[in-house]
Amino acid sequence: MIFRRRDSKTYVRAAVEFLWPRGGWTRAFHYVRHRLRRLPDSPERIARGIWAGVFAAFTPFYTMHFLVAVLMAKLMRGNMLASLMGTFFGNPLTYVPIAVMSLQTGHWLMGTEMKVDAHRSFGGKFADAGADLVYNLKAVWMDNPTDWHGISVFYAEIFYPYMVGGIVPGIVFGTICYYISVPLIRAYQHRRKGLIKAKFEELKAKASAKADAKRKADTGDDQ
Repeated sequence: MIFRRRDSKTYVRAAVEFLWPRGGWTRAFHYVRHRLRRLPDSPERIARGIWAGVFAAFTPFYTMHFLVAVLMAKLMRGNMLASLMGTFFGNPLTYVPIAVMSLQTGHWLMGTEMKVDAHRSFGGKFADAGADLVYNLKAVWMDNPTDWHGISVFYAEIFYPYMVGGIVPGIVFGTICYYISVPLIRAYQHRRKGLIKAKFEELKAKASAKADAKRKADTGDDQ
């Protein structure tokens, strides 16, 4: 096929590029920032979309952050495309501090203690919940008894505290990004409009000069 990759991407290479994309995260950040500035919408609506995307990054709904961001942006009357770009606040470089911050805040608000290594590690609880989910799905079809212990522990010690604790830092960081974004986007849009207007005036002047030159040439021919 014409558009097929010459060298197939291995799983290891895909994982590496997920953690560190080509050009680095700095280039990716600048690309997202450039796209946000060029969105055809008001600075306030774009900033509300960014708020929704950043807030979604603090929720435990991994793989569904885009959906959460779009729903939040719709409720807030923000720009939905900006909300999708705002979810890039959560990336492989920030997931760990976001998770730790949200879990600690959640347990503090609930008056409980964060025991990551109790009985099973943080990753182990994720694995147990996933194993329970797969087992119980198979049990439905094979008429076997179900076991929800792993999911119950994961919900009580990880998911629910994460969901509760992510609200506060999500609001804080979303609001900070909102107030930073509005003046930056407004200044960029104003500058871009000025550049477009100047370009239009330049083209208009060239067209007028060309028309004058043609008219003078035609007048000279008539004489």
